Amino acid sequence: MTTLYLVSCVAKKQYDASAAKDLYTSPWFKKARAYVESTGNSWFFLSAEHGLVDPETVIAPYERTLNKMSVTERRAWANRVISQMSGKLAGVDTIVILAGMRYREFIMGDLQCVVPKVEVPLEGLRIGEQLAWLTEKLR
Repeated sequence: MTTLYLVSCVAKKQYDASAAKDLYTSPWFKKARAYVESTGNSWFFLSAEHGLVDPETVIAPYERTLNKMSVTERRAWANRVISQMSGKLAGVDTIVILAGMRYREFIMGDLQCVVPKVEVPLEGLRIGEQLAWLTEKLR
């Protein structure tokens, strides 16, 4: 049984191109990264600019956000992400998504059709509660 983690990008970034796992610098992201890395499972970013991104992929800073996209643009983004995930889900029985609703809204249905279990442990939690949840998981 294998778990795959999906972590959303965040606005706060370094100024220079770097591995995706090092590009994002917010406290939330640092804790989310530490948590998913502590599990030993595979993980990817959900990037508003690039779609699905491997943590080691070098990317430049960008300002694109799903919050400023139209519904049509968000659907196209979700289709891109699902397409990029093709071939990465073999043997995966659980996907854990650490991302807000805009990142999940149009990918959940597709993921639930191909993976037995899709979890969203931070759903409904405010940012402070999310940070507390991540801190607890790191203990």
